[in-house]
Amino acid sequence: MSVQDVVKRCEALFEDLEFNAVKQWKAAAPGRKAIGYMPIYVPREIVHAAGMLPVGIFGGGDQMEVIQGDAYYQSYICRIPRSTVELGLTGKLDCLDGMLFPSICDVIRNLSGMWQIMFKDKYVKYFDLPQNYDDATGGSFYIHEMRTLRDDLATLGGTAITDEKLKASIAVYNENRKAVRELYAYRAQKPWQAPTSEVYLVLRAGCVLPPQDHTKLIREYLVEADREKRPQRDNARVVLTGSFCEQPPLGLIKSIEMAGCYVVDDDFQLIQSWLLDDVPLEGDPLEELSKAFLHRSAATSSKYDEKKEDKGKFLLHQVKVRGAEGVIFAAPSFCDPALLERPMLQEILARHKIPYTAFKYAENTGQMAPIREQAGTFADSIKLWSAA
Repeated sequence: MSVQDVVKRCEALFEDLEFNAVKQWKAAAPGRKAIGYMPIYVPREIVHAAGMLPVGIFGGGDQMEVIQGDAYYQSYICRIPRSTVELGLTGKLDCLDGMLFPSICDVIRNLSGMWQIMFKDKYVKYFDLPQNYDDATGGSFYIHEMRTLRDDLATLGGTAITDEKLKASIAVYNENRKAVRELYAYRAQKPWQAPTSEVYLVLRAGCVLPPQDHTKLIREYLVEADREKRPQRDNARVVLTGSFCEQPPLGLIKSIEMAGCYVVDDDFQLIQSWLLDDVPLEGDPLEELSKAFLHRSAATSSKYDEKKEDKGKFLLHQVKVRGAEGVIFAAPSFCDPALLERPMLQEILARHKIPYTAFKYAENTGQMAPIREQAGTFADSIKLWSAA
């Protein structure tokens, strides 16, 4: 199978708003269940340990016309909740037996309540994540939330979720996160060999595939991508940040690349790269998941940073480790967490003399010319500055 074949398969999964891959997985064995989750992070290990398929729901993208969903939200609200409502009301999410709504922001909190009203026959949970990172406080709270989820899914599935099952699932996701880290490291080293428009599709496949299959797919892509030699260009190396929840259209990612930028790090699909290293398999699995979340996880604007001196450290680390020459802030319109944090991060980048630019988008943004022109001007300025 060539790299084009791998990408074509991932693109088909990405474009399938009927979630046929999920339906096929359920049909393969009687009694199987699938649980949807909104971005940015839920402990998928618990869903997997229940014998269920975790399914990432990232709205309808630019393929869906939102009609009914617009009646549920004001015009000054980001688009992802509206398109998610549209997916639900048009029956495209009927293959799901439940939905998890992590505490991303107030909009997603409200969406969880609306979902309970609209789909009374489905399991719905607002999965609250801690904003205090002390083990005794935030850790205890988070363990309680995970324990409740484990009990709920055990009841839904009709079978107990033992510590042994949970540890086995943690091992599966450790391997999956390892493969994602390998993918990101390879792209940073050879961004011309692994364009971000392809890397993104490979990541999105993990929203609908079982984790073992996704891990295999990532490594297959890495082998095939390295086999096919592609031209190397003098593009600007950038970190793309701000799109942790509502995802940009694929055309936007391609436009940035066509403008002369190599995206060497990003916060796409944060669910797959949230935990920065392996979760230990010894000890209590919920405690280990809690410690990983509290102390070894990515920084994002929907996660409260209680230490002001730590603000921007994660972004600066991304720039340094990935060898980036600049940062592009790309946030969805009306995304309060991303847009409120942006000025603080820009100030830190300016202090360290790291070039940056910023724009907003929606998941259905159609006009890419202005974004391509802005990204191209930014790439040109980086090359001029670095040459000087």
